[in-house]
Amino acid sequence: MKVVQRLDEPSWRAFVDNHPQGNIFHTPEMFQVFARAKGHRPTLWATTDDDGQVLALLLPVQITLKGGPLRRLTTRAVVYGSVLCAPGPEGQEALALLLRTYTQQVNGAPLFTELRNLSDLTAVQPILQTHGFAYEDHLNYLINLTLPPETLFQNIGARTRKHIRRALRQGEVVIEEVTKREQIATCYDFLCRTYRAARVPLADRSLFETAFDVLHPKGMVRFTVARVGQIPVVTSVELLYKDTVYGWYGGVDRAYSSYRPNELLMWHILQWSAENNYKVYDFGGAGKPNEKYGVRDFKAKFGGTLVNYGRNTYVHNRYLLHLSALGYRVYRGLKRL
Repeated sequence: MKVVQRLDEPSWRAFVDNHPQGNIFHTPEMFQVFARAKGHRPTLWATTDDDGQVLALLLPVQITLKGGPLRRLTTRAVVYGSVLCAPGPEGQEALALLLRTYTQQVNGAPLFTELRNLSDLTAVQPILQTHGFAYEDHLNYLINLTLPPETLFQNIGARTRKHIRRALRQGEVVIEEVTKREQIATCYDFLCRTYRAARVPLADRSLFETAFDVLHPKGMVRFTVARVGQIPVVTSVELLYKDTVYGWYGGVDRAYSSYRPNELLMWHILQWSAENNYKVYDFGGAGKPNEKYGVRDFKAKFGGTLVNYGRNTYVHNRYLLHLSALGYRVYRGLKRL
């Protein structure tokens, strides 16, 4: 076995496509998206055998919020799809070698590396934790899209169903799919408002424009907008891969919340996903179990199954991470003011 930082695309794609836990964040297409987005630098780490077959895969994306002298304090690595390894002892051995090599060679460039687990990684948790990737609970909601449409709707909370029916009767909210690149600017405006209100940094607009350029022609992303009259008021961005629809980003103009466009748009997305033969809607995270999280309350309304696949984090530089966390708290305090 050996660890490499380049793969030929056919072998890479075949490994992900054929792996039952392979998700969209493992694909070469998502790597291209991150590579062309400002403030993002994806890296590839893989273990292969003597024949060049992929046995384990790690795709950290280094994200930098501020360049220059603050770069080291504002750069983290996120592995959006977590790790992927071949089943059985050989795959686990390959993963152990991969993690050991990665943690030895990154040289503390990111403050930490976070694995965002999108499936149950219980089988490899001992390997992750042995190599310094500490586990932390993190929730998510998954919706079974194979249910009959009436069951899918009945699983939604009663109050939310009432709001959706009323919005449908009134007919004031119109939902459209974004089909032109220039419309991404409108979507991004809603994302900015939402993230600004939450006092959370948002990725540069280039991430979404590149996602449209790379993924949209392949049917791997869907941008949707809801409008009241001629005024766009809500947007949602979903990633599409295999049998799963992934909720990626969402933004809303809260001045129009009385029209319930958020609930209606979510129901539209679930309907569209089921009608197009997807089997699972992945809400993309629902926060930590013991912390209040308003977004989780919204997602819970739609009747999904609550799962806890957690996250694993390796800290490369604890001192700089402490300074960065202090700075982030100051930043959010200033935003509040």
